[in-house]
Amino acid sequence: MDNKDAMQIKTAVVILNWNGLDMLKAYLPSVVAYSQSEDCKVYVIDNASTDASVSYVEAEHPTVGVVRLDRNHGFAGGYDIGLAGIDARYYILLNSDVRVTDGWLTPLVAYMDSHPHVAACQPKILSERDHGMFEYAGACGGYIDRYGYPFCRGRIFSTIERDEGQYDSIADISWASGAALAVRSDVFRHVGGFDETFFAHMEEIDLCWRIRRAGHAISCVPSSVVYHVGGATLGQENPYKTYLNFRNNLIMLRKNLPPWHYHRIMAVRALLDGIAALQFLLTLQPSKAAAVCRARIDYWHRMKDYKRSYAMAGSIVCYRRSIVCDYYLHGRKKFSRLFMAWQSKA
Repeated sequence: MDNKDAMQIKTAVVILNWNGLDMLKAYLPSVVAYSQSEDCKVYVIDNASTDASVSYVEAEHPTVGVVRLDRNHGFAGGYDIGLAGIDARYYILLNSDVRVTDGWLTPLVAYMDSHPHVAACQPKILSERDHGMFEYAGACGGYIDRYGYPFCRGRIFSTIERDEGQYDSIADISWASGAALAVRSDVFRHVGGFDETFFAHMEEIDLCWRIRRAGHAISCVPSSVVYHVGGATLGQENPYKTYLNFRNNLIMLRKNLPPWHYHRIMAVRALLDGIAALQFLLTLQPSKAAAVCRARIDYWHRMKDYKRSYAMAGSIVCYRRSIVCDYYLHGRKKFSRLFMAWQSKA
């Protein structure tokens, strides 16, 4: 296809794919059925798949635009390169293992239309395996604590809540999940898109941090609901995922924390990450313990390569307390039990 449409459309629903034929067969039909319209087009960015993904999309869904990349650029690079050829006011970034339903798109677009200060938002993300449960990657909106640990309305660490309508209010959040992320294209470009250093995992939190630092808001709009399989590329048990999560989180902190906070935060993180590695050892997960250690070693070896962006204006909403202490020491395993005291931090 021609990578640049002649005229800008309002909304582009964009799925990044790499050897995901089975997921495309299972979930792309719902996206096409409930997303295509005069002002919305569905795209698949393909990270040089070696399966029949592209031929399937072209044969079975000819209205879907296909952007072919020369190699696997990962989540961050794949989207950055592919989105450069898609001209739309709003990008809706959607994982290939997400099932959407009739009307899912309208609340997201309507909210962005009526709230110009909001640069990004996400729907309520439920589990495809159990529609009554929140899904790990995003749930009902993401937050970070003072030491950079992410958590969600509906999911803290490995504790996932049942959806009982308890988080159905629209909320100002720290970060929106990359599994289903609506973002203004001009803001996405202005803050530099995803950081390709991350390759995969945590890149949407870094992006959202930069969006908030640039003075924009991010929201969760729970009236939009999608269902996510999760772990389609790297499952929770994969040590490489553990490595990426810990390494990328450290990169994110270096990039976005001002120096007067950075050194203090990193001293505490060294202790907390060490405890995490020890816990993996005690629970007979030595490969994950090794992944935590390797993540910290690799980060320190390349620390000076990670460019800081803390000089940008604005702030990020942050949980004042330590989510690690609240969860493990005080037993606060549900979002509703947290001390929801927030502060803006430069």
